[in-house]
Amino acid sequence: MASLAQQFTGLRCSPLSTSRLSKPSIRPKQNKMPGLLPIVSAAVISNAQTKERLKLKEIFEDAHERCRTAPMEGVSFTLDSFYNALEKYDFNSEIGTKVRGTVFNIDNNGALVDITAKSSAYLPLQEACIHKIKSVEEVGIVPGVREEFVIIGENEADDSLILSLKSIQYDLAWERCRQLQAEDVVVKGKVVGANKGGVVAVVEGLRGFVPFSQISTKSTAEDLLEKEIPLKFVEVDEEQSRLVLSNRKAMADNQAQLGIGSVVIGTVQSLKPYGAFIDIGGINGLLHVSQISHDRVSDIATVLQPGDTLKVMILSHDRERGRVSLSTKKLEPTPGDMIRNPTLVFEKAEEMAQTFRQRIAQAEAMARADMLRFQPESGLTLSSDGILGPLTSDLPVEGLDLSDVPPAEVTD
Repeated sequence: MASLAQQFTGLRCSPLSTSRLSKPSIRPKQNKMPGLLPIVSAAVISNAQTKERLKLKEIFEDAHERCRTAPMEGVSFTLDSFYNALEKYDFNSEIGTKVRGTVFNIDNNGALVDITAKSSAYLPLQEACIHKIKSVEEVGIVPGVREEFVIIGENEADDSLILSLKSIQYDLAWERCRQLQAEDVVVKGKVVGANKGGVVAVVEGLRGFVPFSQISTKSTAEDLLEKEIPLKFVEVDEEQSRLVLSNRKAMADNQAQLGIGSVVIGTVQSLKPYGAFIDIGGINGLLHVSQISHDRVSDIATVLQPGDTLKVMILSHDRERGRVSLSTKKLEPTPGDMIRNPTLVFEKAEEMAQTFRQRIAQAEAMARADMLRFQPESGLTLSSDGILGPLTSDLPVEGLDLSDVPPAEVTD
């Protein structure tokens, strides 16, 4: 028994040197009193600790092997996923690059924009719009707004990027001008400056040049300043930054559309003792005092004022001299309505103009009839419908036989 007790007492387990979690072995206290129970208890505790350490050692060795041979096993976010994420958020900060960003702060000088770059980006006030503005809020740049910007520079002080909306708007404006030139339409341009060769007008946010030779009126540059005039495109060259416009072509186009008896909307420009000058789409027409109303008008200012908008009818149009005669008198339902109730005159304007045109057509028909009555040798006669035609007809009484007429075919 003594030798068995000595064998149990001599059992010892050394700590695992490869694990920091290993606890130092606990030596059983020597029992001064001889006996078997304390020695057996110490042996059981020592065996349990040994098994636990061996198990931990196996776990750590297995983990070490997996880290060495398959480090990403069981991990959902793989290395490929990491590279894909880098490519997704890879940022190109070259000048001229278009980026999308969200405004998160504004101040008096511009706006801060989040463009998912390493540093924030700034939109200066002068780059926020193609037109001159006093604050970015005027053009809808407020926190939370998401827009497409273009990078135009970098601030060396803090490595922040400088953005622009104006550059994008310039590209769109040139595209719009090319489209309007192709469609040959008339546009309005505001005169903002002048030089010895002509005036400068703003169209679609771009500054275009109108040579004096292409201005239809004899007005000076000072007279046209800050006024809107009708224009047509002559040259649109973005590469050379050349935008040439013509007022003369626009006026000719407008004048071609003016027909006798047409009702147009005009604005009173000025009053004279003999009548009022009316602006009708860039053309100045004269509303003579005798054509304002059937009743006598002694003072034009009692009926019209500069800036008034009214409907007028075209009485005559001298294209060579550029003169247009107007009338509101012919639009009165009853004489004197232009003085007493001009609103009624404007409401009935189209109806009265239609009646006027019918009277003109009847008068012309009667004039042709009178002419033919004195010139029977012309061989023409006027039917009851007012249609001018030959005195006799070669057509048979029973009409034409259309049975032998071949069908029309599409040519190759």
